[in-house]
Amino acid sequence: MDEKRLKNYKRAGQIAAEVKEYARQLIKPNMPLLEIAEKIEDKILKLGGKPAFPLNLAKDGIAAHYTPSSNDNEIAAGLLKVDMGVHIDGSIADTAFSLDLTEEEKYKELIRASEDALENALKIIKKSITLSEIGSVIQETITKKGFSPIRNLSGHELGHFLVHAGLIIPSYENNNLTKLQEGAYAIEPFATPGLGLVYDGGKSSIYRLEKQGSVRDATARKIYQYILEEYRTLPFCERWLTKKFGSRTKIALLFLENSGILHHYSKLVEKSNSPVSQAEDTILLTDKVEIITRL
Repeated sequence: MDEKRLKNYKRAGQIAAEVKEYARQLIKPNMPLLEIAEKIEDKILKLGGKPAFPLNLAKDGIAAHYTPSSNDNEIAAGLLKVDMGVHIDGSIADTAFSLDLTEEEKYKELIRASEDALENALKIIKKSITLSEIGSVIQETITKKGFSPIRNLSGHELGHFLVHAGLIIPSYENNNLTKLQEGAYAIEPFATPGLGLVYDGGKSSIYRLEKQGSVRDATARKIYQYILEEYRTLPFCERWLTKKFGSRTKIALLFLENSGILHHYSKLVEKSNSPVSQAEDTILLTDKVEIITRL
């Protein structure tokens, strides 16, 4: 990783850390998710970054992959996961936290389980540590608190314009003796009182470019060209494109999806529909370990 790329990662991380603190102060119970998403994404832009993916605002048993659509009427309530990514010229910082928006704070211990798992994993990370060792610490931390890690969600290596690249960082002991090498990584434990597995739920309105191709619809062709230039291989969402291209956006996206050009992400839902908490930070691993998404 050259010096310019390292500098971009650190700048993306600094912006993500600032926006995370802004989000913690911004979000209140019953606030529209659409308003939250637009304000947080605007804050990223104002600080000089770009969203690496649409802000994820997943409630309760939805673990991930929920972003408000352009006509969304969901409000902030219950257990809310706030997952954001920032990139500078394709160098990505990824961070997330969970909020208990109930009056009685009934998710306090569940949130602490994912946060403590993240902290304990970050304490042991060094060059050449095995993936299994990281997963074991996450699993042990969460299970000692009476919860389960989500076994089919994981941390991940970050690549150039790639949110998920290369290595997967497990949240359980999986006997994988692959050793962590230099790079950028998102450490991302999820905890639940449920079964510890997620399944694909309904569509999320989050997309990514799957392959290049062509469609006959004129609006779809314009949107496709814009996706190639603006997002490349990064995820994006319907509401971003509706702002630019107007009311025909949804049907154009359907054309692109049906042609196989776009992948449409599904919401990830805990298998027993139990609540899920999430905590996440990005590290740079060189000759040292730097947590770049904290102030």
